[in-house]
Amino acid sequence: MTSTPKDLAGSRVLVVEDEVAISLLIEDMLMDLGCEVVGPAGRIAEALDLLAADAVDYAILDVNVGREESYPVAEALAAKGVPFVFSTGYGAVGLAEAFRDRPVLQKPFSQDELTRQMRRLAGG
Repeated sequence: MTSTPKDLAGSRVLVVEDEVAISLLIEDMLMDLGCEVVGPAGRIAEALDLLAADAVDYAILDVNVGREESYPVAEALAAKGVPFVFSTGYGAVGLAEAFRDRPVLQKPFSQDELTRQMRRLAGG
């Protein structure tokens, strides 16, 4: 069992994921880390609305959300200086060239992998 990282407790994390089962799993994992989930958003427009309305500390973005890609959300997060990680089954090679330097959670991922990525985002 992974201990709860104190540096993540209370962090607000935007989750952008269109698969309900996966978004629920991510939400549970984040709550185990003491995070507050913003969303989850199952559409890009919804994610952008949440980002405009709510302060977030971090974000987890599925690359393919429905028939759209989450790059507009990534751009908005980057403009605000909010650290984020992409969640995809394709790894970094599946990302647009402009985002290949960003961290990736390779689906399927474990609680430990999510924890490591979140700690990296937090600078720990």
